[in-house]
Amino acid sequence: MRGHVDPQSHLFSYFSPEERVPAGHPLRSIKAYTESALKQIRPLLDGLYSEIGRPSIPPERLLKAQLLIALYSVRSDRLFCETLDYNILFRWFLDMSLQEASFDASTFSKNRERLAREDVALKFFDAVVREARRLELLSDEHFSVDGTLIEAWASMKSYQRKDGGGSGPDAGGDRDFKGERRSNATHASTTDPESKLLRKGPGKEAKLCFAGHALMDNRHGLMSDVALTPAVGITEPEAALAMLTRQRRKRIRPKSVGADKGYHSERFVTALIEQRTAAHVACNANHPVGLGRGVLESRAYRASQIVRKRIEQFFGWGKTVGGLRKTRLRGVRRNAQLLYLTGSAYNLLRISRLCPTTG
Repeated sequence: MRGHVDPQSHLFSYFSPEERVPAGHPLRSIKAYTESALKQIRPLLDGLYSEIGRPSIPPERLLKAQLLIALYSVRSDRLFCETLDYNILFRWFLDMSLQEASFDASTFSKNRERLAREDVALKFFDAVVREARRLELLSDEHFSVDGTLIEAWASMKSYQRKDGGGSGPDAGGDRDFKGERRSNATHASTTDPESKLLRKGPGKEAKLCFAGHALMDNRHGLMSDVALTPAVGITEPEAALAMLTRQRRKRIRPKSVGADKGYHSERFVTALIEQRTAAHVACNANHPVGLGRGVLESRAYRASQIVRKRIEQFFGWGKTVGGLRKTRLRGVRRNAQLLYLTGSAYNLLRISRLCPTTG
């Protein structure tokens, strides 16, 4: 029998977003672990706001919204707020009723600075890592480290001389860079001064970018720590040692650290040896410092060199899905928050696959 369309809408509809989300939907496990992590930092979030005045958007809702933006590749905060008006799944994840109005996109920018002052994104990331540790998904012994470049939200036309010289609109014409040698010492971006000009390798084009770093636990490929630094000024080994130092503050003593040739420096290898950590770094044949034949021929070294490549899965997912290919924020501090939240989304996704919740 042919069905018929009834243009007369119902006056009342009684259902909750919970009824529309399938029981086996992946977001159910992610939401359960997210709520558990947010419960750990709730005292911190309570201290950020006054007890009097007009109620604001709950910070838990803003953090969960950033997770959805990373998980579903939403290209901007404004587009997310538009989607939230009609997406029942998003409303269910944020614990919003169908009658509640969507918040404005300016809410993200207004509260981003407040959350940055207390490093809320970092503490939320640490809470997610503690959830993984509670589920015994972390080994706390064998790690891998690597870095990548994250393109800044600034065009090359904004990269101008610091002293204001050269051709440009003030000189009566469009900007002309032909024949001009540009470097970070003499030039800076007017759009994002904290971004630096760098190229990934010989023959590659130079871009304004930041440097992202990640420390991976080798057991299940979960991120134990992430960091974002200027592309110039802090080397990859220095950032790796800083992340390892933060692990030791948590009473974690890595037994080995795997890395590529970019980390094969005397200072990095010596620092690991002094901390009683095996340096499973890819050997640079031109400068074979700190790596003896016994280390290079060991089974543990070969295993670390195989497993360390899994860290590229995080960088690949972060750039194709999580929105890290070209950041939409400006400055090191804001982009560091974005990297922590993207790392949290990646860990929550992997935790939900490794230990799915029931119901």
